Amino acid sequence: MGKITGFMEFERLEEPHLPPAERVKNYREFTLNLKPEEAQQQGARCMDCGVPFCNNACPVNNIIPDFNDLVYQGHYREALERLHLTNNFPEITGRVCPAPCESACVAGLITEPVGIKSIERFIVESGWENGWITPEPAEIRTGKKVAIVGSGPAGLAAAQQLARAGHDVVVFEKNNGIGGLLRYGIPDFKLEKQIIDRRIQQMRDEGVAFRTGVLVGKSFPERLINQSKTTIDPDELIRDFDAVVLAGGAEQPRELDVPGADLQGVYYAMEFLVAQNLKVHNKKGANRLSAEGKRVVIIGGGDTGSDCVGVSNRQGAASILQLDRMPRPPEQENKLLEWPYWPDKFRVSSSHEEGCDRDWQVMTRRIEGRRGRVEKLVACRVDFVEGRFVEQPGSEFEIPADMVLIAAGFASPVSRLLDDFGVEKDMRGNALALTDRENSAYRTSVDKVFAAGDMRRGQSLVVWAIREGRECAQAVDLYLMGESARLC
Repeated sequence: MGKITGFMEFERLEEPHLPPAERVKNYREFTLNLKPEEAQQQGARCMDCGVPFCNNACPVNNIIPDFNDLVYQGHYREALERLHLTNNFPEITGRVCPAPCESACVAGLITEPVGIKSIERFIVESGWENGWITPEPAEIRTGKKVAIVGSGPAGLAAAQQLARAGHDVVVFEKNNGIGGLLRYGIPDFKLEKQIIDRRIQQMRDEGVAFRTGVLVGKSFPERLINQSKTTIDPDELIRDFDAVVLAGGAEQPRELDVPGADLQGVYYAMEFLVAQNLKVHNKKGANRLSAEGKRVVIIGGGDTGSDCVGVSNRQGAASILQLDRMPRPPEQENKLLEWPYWPDKFRVSSSHEEGCDRDWQVMTRRIEGRRGRVEKLVACRVDFVEGRFVEQPGSEFEIPADMVLIAAGFASPVSRLLDDFGVEKDMRGNALALTDRENSAYRTSVDKVFAAGDMRRGQSLVVWAIREGRECAQAVDLYLMGESARLC
């Protein structure tokens, strides 16, 4: 724990950040790290709560009270070692994780929770600044070869763990850059790409090989990002490698099944976000999906829709409206009812702070336009009754729009890839690979083929992908070696 009376003496400190008017001028990260004395004060607020609910709420089971106390004591390197025991990429989760650990913090029942996410980021950035994070290559090589399909957080976590266990790991990525969703989906103002690059270099030095621009499979949907120049048949991977891990993302967006969804100016959110990330990276040419001067309507009230708000503001949209089918959440959660679980409450993201309108209980009925281009969205008000949406009589109204972004979530992994491997799927279209089977966790219906992350569980958090990648790596190591003492 931190200081015995710390939670009573110190208030929660938020990470400093640039004001909205300044940060919307560019795509740089605007959240700054805590200073050492601020991090120590935050660590001091950690209580001796008996049962560390924060550990259980964290998908990777970070040993949070331990590293909080080490930061309070000023032992930053030891805190980094404790953090890396459970999390391969804390510099990423310390930026983009919604921090369910903080919702479970016992201190949050009576005051503000400990700023766990900000402490995590402080620890790992201290590690990079002081040169404490270095390659950890295996001392003994096993001679076993593992192919990993997909370089998102699940694939990268599995790759790093397997390489450190001594296996020869090759990561196949259909796009030109490594990182999957981290590189192409998350805007740079939340995660600058050099943060990914420095960890990739560590992995290269540990022996992980990356093959980019390579599509594993026979085809891919046209509207999803695919920069591949060559393809590899799945049978070739199964033949040439001792194990294969399918770790791609849940890239298939949930479609908006209404008339007019095919009009020009209507795009999936990931099309829009990827186009801007590529523009930031390439620095040349115009963005073909710019919101500049346009009336933007975003369908979907989640984090992806929020990211679209932030990008639209930076592109100079004339107006931004984000729609959500669900009722507006309460301003304050019912802590006694919902703690330690993720609470239902009204949230304002950093992108919302930068400016947009929001509306709830709105369902799109159709999209209308002229000469093939969107002009307006026709919607209605709905109530959520017994698990379904019921239209309010006489509530239809129109919303002017020059650009409509569909941010309604993701349905499943790309089914063609799973079909090409011959992998059995569950009812939601994910790879069927159970995690609770002794000696066969994460294994699919095809021999030697494993699945982890969004490919197995569907759309989820980055931190869940890291957990599944780590656990899948242990399952692969057990399969290859008959034991997995290296990755326990």
